[in-house]
Amino acid sequence: MSDTTDCLFCKIIRREIPATIIHEDERVLAFADINPQAPVHVLVVPKRHIASLNDLAAGDDGLVGELVRRAAAIAAARGIAAGGYRTVFNCNRDAGQTVFHVHLHLLGGRRMTWPPG
Repeated sequence: MSDTTDCLFCKIIRREIPATIIHEDERVLAFADINPQAPVHVLVVPKRHIASLNDLAAGDDGLVGELVRRAAAIAAARGIAAGGYRTVFNCNRDAGQTVFHVHLHLLGGRRMTWPPG
């Protein structure tokens, strides 16, 4: 397991850094992105530190499902589910991952284009 001392998202989970919390349960935390790329931009993270998708184990399948289901529930609660929304996992630097703690981006509230970048 990697060191969580300097992990930004671990600090948010531990409440060492303030964040606008959208949802919290035993295993998942969701909070507003501080640099939103859409009117709705929420990050959904596991409370347990996992650096990237490459570090997931077979036992984490349910946790990944929880992240996705929570994003869908937040989209519904925010009124963007019917119109559509995007969910994104970035894995490692070339894909745009800047915080090395698995996180799902929920983006919506505007029309998305393709390809994304």
